[in-house]
Amino acid sequence: MRAPLSWLREYVDIPADQTGRDVADRLIAAGLEVERVETVAGDLVPPLVLGRVLAIDELTEFKKPIRFCRVEVGPAHGGERGIICGASNFAVDDLVVVALPGAVLPGGFEITARKTYGHVSDGMICSERELGLGEDHDGIMVLPPDAGVPGDDAMPVLGLGDEVLDIAVTPDRGYALSIRGIAREAATAYGLPLLDPGLELVDLPAPVAGAAPHPCGSEDLVACDLFTLRTLVGFDPHVPTPVWMRRRLTACGMRSVSLAVDVTNYVMLETGQPLHAFDLRKLRGPVVARRARPGEQLETLDHVARTLDSDDIVISDDRGAVGLAGTMGGLETEIDDDSTDIALEAAHFSPSGVARMSRRHKLSSEASRRFERGVDRVLAPYASARALALLQRLGGGTYLGMTAVEAPYEPATVVMAAGHPAEVAGMTIPRETVERHLRSVGCEVTADGDGEDALLRVDPPSWRPDLVDPQDLVEEIVRLVGYQNLPATLPKASAGYGWTAGQRVRRRVGLALAGAGFVEVLDYPFVGAAELDALMVPADDPRRRMLLLANPLSDEQPGLRTTLLPGLLAAVRRNVGRGNDDIAVYEVGAVVRLRDGQSPTGISDPPRPDVHDRPEDAELAALEALLPDQPRHLAVALTGSREPAGWWGAARPAAWADAVQAARLVADTVGAGLTVRTGSTAPFHPGRCAELVVGDEVVGHAGELHPRVVEAFGLPARTAAMELDLDALVAAARDVTPAPAVVTMPLAKEDLAVVVDADVPAADLAAALVDGAGELLESLRLFDVYTGSQVGEGRKSLAFALRFRAPDRTLSAEETAAAREAALAEASRRHGAVLRGA
Repeated sequence: MRAPLSWLREYVDIPADQTGRDVADRLIAAGLEVERVETVAGDLVPPLVLGRVLAIDELTEFKKPIRFCRVEVGPAHGGERGIICGASNFAVDDLVVVALPGAVLPGGFEITARKTYGHVSDGMICSERELGLGEDHDGIMVLPPDAGVPGDDAMPVLGLGDEVLDIAVTPDRGYALSIRGIAREAATAYGLPLLDPGLELVDLPAPVAGAAPHPCGSEDLVACDLFTLRTLVGFDPHVPTPVWMRRRLTACGMRSVSLAVDVTNYVMLETGQPLHAFDLRKLRGPVVARRARPGEQLETLDHVARTLDSDDIVISDDRGAVGLAGTMGGLETEIDDDSTDIALEAAHFSPSGVARMSRRHKLSSEASRRFERGVDRVLAPYASARALALLQRLGGGTYLGMTAVEAPYEPATVVMAAGHPAEVAGMTIPRETVERHLRSVGCEVTADGDGEDALLRVDPPSWRPDLVDPQDLVEEIVRLVGYQNLPATLPKASAGYGWTAGQRVRRRVGLALAGAGFVEVLDYPFVGAAELDALMVPADDPRRRMLLLANPLSDEQPGLRTTLLPGLLAAVRRNVGRGNDDIAVYEVGAVVRLRDGQSPTGISDPPRPDVHDRPEDAELAALEALLPDQPRHLAVALTGSREPAGWWGAARPAAWADAVQAARLVADTVGAGLTVRTGSTAPFHPGRCAELVVGDEVVGHAGELHPRVVEAFGLPARTAAMELDLDALVAAARDVTPAPAVVTMPLAKEDLAVVVDADVPAADLAAALVDGAGELLESLRLFDVYTGSQVGEGRKSLAFALRFRAPDRTLSAEETAAAREAALAEASRRHGAVLRGA
C-alpha cells in the first residue's frame, strides 16, 4: 500500500517538521512494515510554474502540427513567453504547466531557451509523462481554471515532491490497506487525534420521490452478509477526473480510467472498502450475490472467459453472473464512456471465500487483496455514500436511493485479565496503560473488578476482525508499549543436556551423505494431488491420504506432504533448468501420515491446555492421539555424472545402484542391518527397484524412476532416487555401535563365479552364499556380472570375492575350501547355481 504523506496529513495533524522518513520510523516502531519512502518526481528541478495560454499561432509549413504559443507565466518569471509545442489538445485561456529554462525534468532532461521551427522556444509546456505523473503522452496537461494563477509554483498543485510511504501490509492488518487505516496508526504513534474526514456518513440529498432504486439481494448470507446498491442516474460520463484525484491515484500506484471508475478506486484507497460501479442500463433484473452454478461462464474485465466453480461467489442478474464478488467485474456490465446511469455496489464478502476464488482463478486484484485480509464489516454503506457524493458533485446526476440486505451482526467480545499482557510480555504494564492502548486502537473497554486482577471486557472495532483472542489484544498492547522496551532475557539451559540421540544420528547421517558428494536441500512441506499423480501413486496408497491445510498457500498444494520425493524432484528440475547437470541431493524431513479414522481436515475444535503449568500426562497423551504420524524420512535424488571425467577416464553416470548405495551408507552410519531385495512400487521403474528391509520391516525403496515419472517432472532420463523411513531405521539400529575388531590372523581369499537364471536377484544369491559359508566368512563382494553366449540364453554369471578369517588361528587350505564349497552348495540348493566352467 502506497500512502502519500500529504494525504495522511489530512487525517492527522502530523507536525510540519516530520519528514516521510520520520513518519516511517514511527510506523515501523508501531509494527507496520514500511519498505521505502519515495519522492514523487524526486529528480525534478524547478522552476515549474502555472501558465495561461494567451495566443496560438499554427505553423503549417512543417510536416507535423507545430504551434507557437504565447504563454503568461507571471511577472516574477518574465511575464509573457513564447513556447513551441507539438500538442493540439489545448486552447487559448487554458491553464497549463510550464517548465522554464533551467528546469530539469525526470530523466535528466534539461530545459533551455533555444531556436526551433523559426522561433525561440523559451520553456516547455509539459505532459503528464514528462513530469513523471503517469503514462499519458497524447497531449499536454490542462489544469482546471481554479487550480491557480499564472506564475504559481506548480509543484504543490501537482503533488510533485510529495513523499510516498510504501508499506508491505501483513495478512493480519487488512485495515492498513487504506489511507484511513494508516492514518489511524500514525495518530496512535504520535498520540494525536484522528480527524478522519471520510468517517461520517455523507449527508446525501433525499432520493427522488416516486423513483425506486435498483433492487439487490444475497442468496448466501454466509458468503455475503452485507450487500448495498445505490442508484445514480443522469451522470455525465465525459467529465474528466480532477487533477488532485488523478495525482493521488497515480501516487498510490493506480492509473486513471474515467471519473466513475476513478471515484470507486479513490474511495477504496481512502477507506479500504472496495466498490464496483455497474452500468445500470446493461443490468437485467435485480443484482444478487450468490454462489456460482457449476459450469457457469463469465468474461471478466480483463477479457478472460472463466468457467466458474460452485464455491465461487458471484454477483448476478437475471442473465447470470456479471462479476466475481470482491475480485473483478464482468465485461457485459462494464462502465464505459456513455454510461450515464450507475448502480454502485458496496458489500462485505467472506474473506476465505474470496481468497479461494482468487487463487482458483489466478486473479488477484486490489479488491481481493482487501477482502482476503478482512474489510470493516459495517463500512460498506458509509463508503458508498462517500463515493456517490463525489460522483454527484463532480459529474452531476440524480440520486434515487439505496437498497440493501444484511445478515444479523453481533460484534465479538473478548474477556481478558488486566494483568495478562504483563505476564505474557515479562514486564510491568499497568492496567491504565493496557486500557489506554486498547482504546487507542478503537476498542471499547469495560472493567469488572479492581486492580490487576480485574477482568476486562473488550469490544474490538469493526475494522479489526483479527482481534478475536486475548493473545491478539496482548500483541496490540506490546507493540504500542514498544518492542524495544521488552526485556531481553536469555533462556537458561539446564546443565548436562546436549543433543538428543536422534539429533546425533541425523548429524552423522548428514555428514556421511555430504562426504559421499550429496548436497542437502530443504523443500516446502506441501503437496497436491497433481504431484502424486505425476509420481504414479495408486489411488489406494496411504500416501494419497493427506492432512489438508485450512488456509493453503496454494490450491495446487493443499496438503502436508506424505513423501519427500515431489519437493526433491522439483529441486532437481530447477537445477537442471539452470544448467547444473550433475546433481546429487538429499533431504531429511518429516512426512505426515494419517492414522486410521483420522479426518483429512483435522480437528475442528482441539483442546487447549492451560499455558501456566505443564499439562498432565493424560492431557499430553490425549493431544498426541489427535496428531497424525509424523515419521522423519530421508530421500536422495541423483542425475547426470556420479563420477566426473578426467585424465583417469570417462565420466560414470549416476544409476539406480548409487541410490541403493546411499541407503546402505545411511544404514551403516546408524548401525542398522539393511537387506536389499527386489521390489516394485511407485514411482520406481518396476525392473530397477530395490526394497529396503530391516528385520522383517520394509523401511523404504530405491532405484531408477519410472520413465513416465521422469517425463512428468521434466527430469533427465534414468534419474535415480531413494526414500526411507529414517526413524524406523534408527529404531532398528544397535544401541551401541561396537568398536572395530583388531585381528592379527591372516586373511584367506577365494573367488567364486556361479551361473544362475537371469531373473535371480544378486542380493538373494549373495544371501545364500553368506548363509552357506558360515562363521568363517568375513566379507562378500560382487565384482562381476556377465551375460552372453558363454553362459547361455536366459542365464547370467555372477562373480563374488569371498574373504575368510578365523579370530584365533591361521586357516588351512582345507578349511577355506570347505567353507567355499558349503557356500556353493547352499546357493545351488536355493537357486540352482552351478560353478561357471564346470
